Amino acid sequence: MPDDLTPEEQKELENIRRRKQELLDDIQRLKDEIAEVTSEIENLGSTEERKNMQRNKQVAMGRKKFNMDPKKGIQFLIENDLLKNTSEDIARFLYKGEGLNKTAIGDYLGERDDFNIQVLHAFVELHEFTDLNLVQALRQFLWSFRLPGEAQKIDRMMEAFAQRYCQCNPGVFQSTDTCYILSFAIIMLNTSLHNPNVKDKPTVERFISMNRGINEGGDLPEDLLRNLYDSIKNEPFKIPEDDGNDLTHTFFNPDREGWLLKLGGRVKTWKRRWFILTDNCLYYFEYTTDKEPRGIIPLENLSIREVEDKKPNCFELFIPDNKDQVIKACKTEADGRVVEGNHTFYRISAPTAEEKDEWMNSIKAAISRDPFYEMLAARKKKVSSVKRH
Repeated sequence: MPDDLTPEEQKELENIRRRKQELLDDIQRLKDEIAEVTSEIENLGSTEERKNMQRNKQVAMGRKKFNMDPKKGIQFLIENDLLKNTSEDIARFLYKGEGLNKTAIGDYLGERDDFNIQVLHAFVELHEFTDLNLVQALRQFLWSFRLPGEAQKIDRMMEAFAQRYCQCNPGVFQSTDTCYILSFAIIMLNTSLHNPNVKDKPTVERFISMNRGINEGGDLPEDLLRNLYDSIKNEPFKIPEDDGNDLTHTFFNPDREGWLLKLGGRVKTWKRRWFILTDNCLYYFEYTTDKEPRGIIPLENLSIREVEDKKPNCFELFIPDNKDQVIKACKTEADGRVVEGNHTFYRISAPTAEEKDEWMNSIKAAISRDPFYEMLAARKKKVSSVKRH
């Protein structure tokens, strides 16, 4: 400290130095606090990123689980707080459909459980059909999932569709039954006009004639039916193809589909396979997304019976009166070769006794008749009896 300063000046200088040091200390403290806050922000950001990454992983896992088993997938998403346990939230998840197999969506929506039915109605409510004709509405509806093969499931889903369409377009039809019957007639028309295996293509006159009396006993306007016919003739329904599965056109509206266990031919081991029953044939796949079936079993000349086995809920397909005869069928080997089957019988195990009975009834029906026409006939009968009374 300079000697020529007075005591007052020296004291003032000390005060200045002290304040300077305090200021430097404050600046350093601020720097430390800024560094601490910056570090916390960075850590928070990385924690949020980690949380988001973890969440995205769990959502992806939930979707995979849903595609393999819809109920288990939904349960997983709810348990991990990725989905609320409400019919509305689940319906929005299915309607958005990101990464979801359309077959699995249809399977979940078609279940007869009370909660699933609530989800179905919430799902249908998300569709806006106002001012659309019936074909346009069906195009939108049938693109959002893949229609399951079981008659009861289809009945519930088409009933919900008909109610929603009539709600959005009051006055177009006398009742939801009329809308329901005509919707089925349109789906069948689509198959008849665009399936190459159908040689006898229906004319517009036949389509009009088929639908006489369905409007509470009265006829629908011919112009309406002609327009619907022309729309389907000019452009078939686009059917969801689930990960490029080009067999969905073949298997649209199957009689039944689901997981079953099948006993091997030469090697007697049980394998889990996805079975589809359609066109008087039973197809089985290793996975629901496979492009080609592992095997095809034509049902012509076969019989079905319940059998006792170590596995529960068993039934088998066999040739009556020809115990040792090999059933005419084919399968795909691991190397891709298609070869003749070597089964004298096909033994199959269902997950439950109820499903065994349902499969047996569906296969019996497929051998002899088409259950969907019966279902439609029952609804038409109901409409005509209402009119009479």
